[in-house]
Amino acid sequence: MVLDIATSLQSPVVRVALGVLAAGLLYTLARELRKIPAKLMVLMATAFLDMVGLLIVVPILPFYARRLGGEGFTVGAVHFGIGTVVAMLVSTFTVAQLVSAPVWGRFSDRFGRRPALLVALGASAIAYVIFGFANSLAMLFISRLIQGAGGGTVGVIQAYVADSVEPDQRARGLGWLSAATNLGVALGPVLGSFSVTLGNKVCNLGGGDVAGLHAIGHGMPGLVAAVLCLVNMAFAWNYLRESHHVTGEHQVPQKPRSSREAVLRVLEHSGEPASRLIWIYAIAMGAFQGVTAVLALFLADRFQVTEQTIGYFFMYIGSISVFTRVLLLGKAVDRLGEPRLSRIGVTLLAVGLGGMPLARSLPVLALAVAFIPLGTAFTFPCVTALLSRVISPRERGLYMGVQQTFGGVARIIAPLWAGFAYDHLGTGVPFFTSAAVVLATLLLGVGLEQFVRPPATA
Repeated sequence: MVLDIATSLQSPVVRVALGVLAAGLLYTLARELRKIPAKLMVLMATAFLDMVGLLIVVPILPFYARRLGGEGFTVGAVHFGIGTVVAMLVSTFTVAQLVSAPVWGRFSDRFGRRPALLVALGASAIAYVIFGFANSLAMLFISRLIQGAGGGTVGVIQAYVADSVEPDQRARGLGWLSAATNLGVALGPVLGSFSVTLGNKVCNLGGGDVAGLHAIGHGMPGLVAAVLCLVNMAFAWNYLRESHHVTGEHQVPQKPRSSREAVLRVLEHSGEPASRLIWIYAIAMGAFQGVTAVLALFLADRFQVTEQTIGYFFMYIGSISVFTRVLLLGKAVDRLGEPRLSRIGVTLLAVGLGGMPLARSLPVLALAVAFIPLGTAFTFPCVTALLSRVISPRERGLYMGVQQTFGGVARIIAPLWAGFAYDHLGTGVPFFTSAAVVLATLLLGVGLEQFVRPPATA
């Protein structure tokens, strides 16, 4: 008999256990902070604030789209419903992000990581202001385009980590960075809800008839996100130091590749180490995002989970992810090395994805779900750290951006497949197919040990 998980999550015992888990997470992070190098702490704070601003806006985007677009719009004989409009808004951000990622990477290779991050933060601030005061769907799309273009600096941030730490510490550093962004994901929606409440109070000042106050009230979430971006820019300007020394790069006579050349290189020479690592990253990222797209539907259909209880699952996944990155990743890399640990991560991710449809009880589901954040925590930082080793430092930002481009394409294609498969082929098909393609990337990881040189001994 299928266990009613929705009822189980209403239990005071379960809620107390989740509260203890959250408290333990905060205590663990506070204890581990002193182990993180100061230069990474500044970057982590920058990435954390950036993610908080993004997650202020993302959860309320559908409500803005419905308010401005009603039931959608019609082009010729084709009607685009509001659900399709929201999907297009989400895709607009992703497309802008994946197109701009190699450009930002090359910019950072030429001019430095710090200028690239500062310009991107400024673009995000402009996008948030446009979002806040948008009075049409067209303005929403413009804000998402600008925001996506500014959000193409994930590869730049990863390159900053690779510049700042020794090769054998890069996976650990990337794990710390992703832990900081996960905290931003958790806090952003809370601050967004507070911004909406504050905006409603502003709208009601003066009896709700003052046009200026009404506009500011509706725009409050966007304004709060923009102010946070400006604070982040000031923080980065004062405390973030350049990690990429561009002066020495111009002494290298070889002309650096363009973004297009780098992308084509990955497609045409898939057997090269850098290409293999980018494919592993993209396939695993796409499989993870595809399952995430239908996860709420699966949990609702199989276990009667509702919008009131779905948050517990993401809290559970996020907590395991942060714990793993902060406590386990560094020790595991020291013991096993990035190539072997990445293969372990791929296997765990595949087991988690394939195991979820087989779960018929809360304990089994919890075990299957736990494999997913464990797998991603071991896979993505290790693959990115390996990529930083097999490419030239002068093209590090470019190839980190190309990795994000391939990952972005996968994040678009995989959810479309997952939604189609869920509707037409069976609720378990997206999970099983995602597990299969992730498991197949093990073949791409064979022999990567030869590209990881052990540290020189005296």
